[in-house]
Amino acid sequence: MFSWLGKESGSGRSPQDVLQTVTGGLQSLYTGKLLPLEEHYRFHEFHSPALEEADFKNLPMVLLVGQYSTGKTTFIRYLLEQDFPGMRIGPEPTTDSFIAVMYGEKEGSIPGNALVVDPKKPFRKLNSFGNAFLNRFMCSQLPNQVLKSISIIDSPGILSGEKQRISRGYDFCQVLQWFAERVDRIILLFDAHKLDISDEFSEAIKAFRGQDDKIRVVLNKADQVDTQQLMRVYGALMWSLGKVINTPEVVRVYIGSFWAKPLQNTENRKLFEMEAQDLFRDIQSLPKNAALRKLNDLIKRARLAKVHAYIISHLKKEIAPLMSMIREEENSMPTQMVHGGAFEGTMEGPFGQGYGEGAGEGAGEEEWVVAKDKPLYDELFYTMSPVNGKISGVNAKKEMVNSKLPNSVLGKIWKLADYDMDGMLDEEEFALAKHLIKIKLEGFELPNELPPHLVPPSQRKPVQNSE
Repeated sequence: MFSWLGKESGSGRSPQDVLQTVTGGLQSLYTGKLLPLEEHYRFHEFHSPALEEADFKNLPMVLLVGQYSTGKTTFIRYLLEQDFPGMRIGPEPTTDSFIAVMYGEKEGSIPGNALVVDPKKPFRKLNSFGNAFLNRFMCSQLPNQVLKSISIIDSPGILSGEKQRISRGYDFCQVLQWFAERVDRIILLFDAHKLDISDEFSEAIKAFRGQDDKIRVVLNKADQVDTQQLMRVYGALMWSLGKVINTPEVVRVYIGSFWAKPLQNTENRKLFEMEAQDLFRDIQSLPKNAALRKLNDLIKRARLAKVHAYIISHLKKEIAPLMSMIREEENSMPTQMVHGGAFEGTMEGPFGQGYGEGAGEGAGEEEWVVAKDKPLYDELFYTMSPVNGKISGVNAKKEMVNSKLPNSVLGKIWKLADYDMDGMLDEEEFALAKHLIKIKLEGFELPNELPPHLVPPSQRKPVQNSE
């Protein structure tokens, strides 16, 4: 599938050309194979938004995360060896925004709302986090040689306390998770004087789960303590990290003082230089390994989408039989009702709703309820010239339409009244039809089947004696 990857790597072309070729192939593979699967099973609604061209072609990105005053912005200044637009440094919480430091021919900044509509930048999907986030997001561009190879994301300093989380106005950890899925390296910065991990910082680190191979830790400002204190600080840091980063491997920690000022304590100068070189080599390897990282991330996404598709497909097949099983079980079980208290006197008996009204009138009485008005109905019946004690449907219709009820209702009344289903009505059946018309005109509903107490007396089955 990825035969073009090996061919380009050994062709002697520049790393940038190889990266463009590889990412172009990955994008073609994604749009042609994986994207249709994601759209069919609505992967983007459950997991991650669809990838765009900029996600494949953007430079490797480094995300800096840490509590306030750990030296994140100073660290960027140290790498670039120059200031960048939007940079603020101080002992108090200064950076309250996400700043994407990227290459640009002219120095300047782009606000978040404009940044997320630029198709050439890999930030379009951040629009879903709303204006509260976009007002605290910007891109800082400058013509710096370092930024031709990597981009750096500076994050707001993390404070402790519930107020800090609420006052942001957006889901800070969700934003970090979004970046974590797309960056090549995540650097957690700690101050040698402040190793406490606040609740929000702990939640932020947990948002990086699944991206453990990208995480590196920097113990900054290490020149401000002596060797003995540094050993204790390092041990305390590893113990604290072990509680929030659940990986069997020990996370890599780089010790140093990443700023351009003289060291306060020179005892560990050699150590700091070696650690800095190790960290720089790790960052320098990002462009070289960018193609493999994009391929690795696409494979992880494909596996996740495949599992998601299997689950949704299985649920889709199982839900219909499950619903039928639930209906069958409900039908086989006794009706579940609320009992006791005021409910006991409202469902059955002579005080139940509708009892003795409409089609329920006369239920439980020995005399046929229609009999009280039958003399009036009989007079009409005999004016319609019955033959052998019955009138035809044509004659019955002439009388029944006088009620002005629609034919659909009269048709139902006819079916109920013609109890013996011979297509004609005798005097009892005609009286029953008139009684049902009266019920409907009084505003009551007609029964679907004729209740036993409305069955004409001459057509009732005799009660058999049990003796």
